[in-house]
Amino acid sequence: MIRTGLLFALCLLMAGCTTSPPRNPDNLCDIFREKDDWYDDAAKARDNWGSPIPTMMAIMFQESKFEAKARPARRKVLGFIPWTRPSDAYGYSQAKTGTWKEYKREAGSYGADRDDFADSVDFIGWYNNKSGKRSGISPNNTYGLYLAYHEGHGGYNRGTWKSKQWLQNVARKVERRAGSYQSQLAGCEEDLKDKGWFFGWF
Repeated sequence: MIRTGLLFALCLLMAGCTTSPPRNPDNLCDIFREKDDWYDDAAKARDNWGSPIPTMMAIMFQESKFEAKARPARRKVLGFIPWTRPSDAYGYSQAKTGTWKEYKREAGSYGADRDDFADSVDFIGWYNNKSGKRSGISPNNTYGLYLAYHEGHGGYNRGTWKSKQWLQNVARKVERRAGSYQSQLAGCEEDLKDKGWFFGWF
């Protein structure tokens, strides 16, 4: 009983054990310091798919604000009665069920969950990699990658985003956030590679 209680207390001390969003989502260094396993997960996704960490994290913020169980807001009937959701998107990456199944099959991640950060950031990296193959978008073109993420590769290639000024504005926001994240990460990544975060607290 005592041992179980100690393990639970230890888990509470480690931010990575919780699914609550980071306290300061505007600073990538603070995010990775608080969520001690997220950097390693994001770095693994980068190595798997060649997608920069700041780009993947900026897309995730835009999609879910780092909410593990995020879903699209329900439509309203008569302006106030909750109705159906516009899609079955779910989790950190807001991946739709069909696309998530494609990811699990192609990546061999059959046990992946949309409310798991490691799986979700890997999904975003995988999708960005597909955007390069299917739409010719550079890994460093956050603007284009987000448009393809939102519209799908078919929609992006057809140019459906060109008539959506609001979406272009959102994509620019994601691009700016990725730029900020990149600058922040440059100043702390070497420290993040050090596995001594937890023990440094004592």
